[in-house]
Amino acid sequence: MPNHFHLMVYVNQVEVSPEVSPGATWSRTRTKISFNQSLGIMLASYSRAINKQENWTGSLFRTETKAVCLTDVKGISPNWITDMGVTQFVLDTPEKEYPNVCFNYILKNPVKDGLVIRAENWEFSSYSDFIGIRKGKLINRDRIQEFGLNLGKK
Repeated sequence: MPNHFHLMVYVNQVEVSPEVSPGATWSRTRTKISFNQSLGIMLASYSRAINKQENWTGSLFRTETKAVCLTDVKGISPNWITDMGVTQFVLDTPEKEYPNVCFNYILKNPVKDGLVIRAENWEFSSYSDFIGIRKGKLINRDRIQEFGLNLGKK
């Protein structure tokens, strides 16, 4: 997307031990970081690289940048779905569960925002990899199948 991005990431463990490269600043008292913290470190590193490349300063990302656990969303039932302004309660419909709703939102976001007519035409999406017309390596087909993620009809 021209002004934002979405990632759907499977996290093997919630806390990780950081590997600090020589010359990097890291508090020696901290031994583990959360996924949100590691995401923040990644975005800060990316910002530094782009700022250096473009001779810019400042943040590239809004303070609203966030990470949400799709399988443990506090206060949101995976069976509540809002579509076209209507909230419905859904039972035993995997394509309406929250992780699948997010999966579809991410893959179809370029169409929703009017950037392309068909999702497979957005070259920066993994949609083409998912439907098999491109052989990208960013998606994990086994994990997608394990979580029962699938494309909705829209």
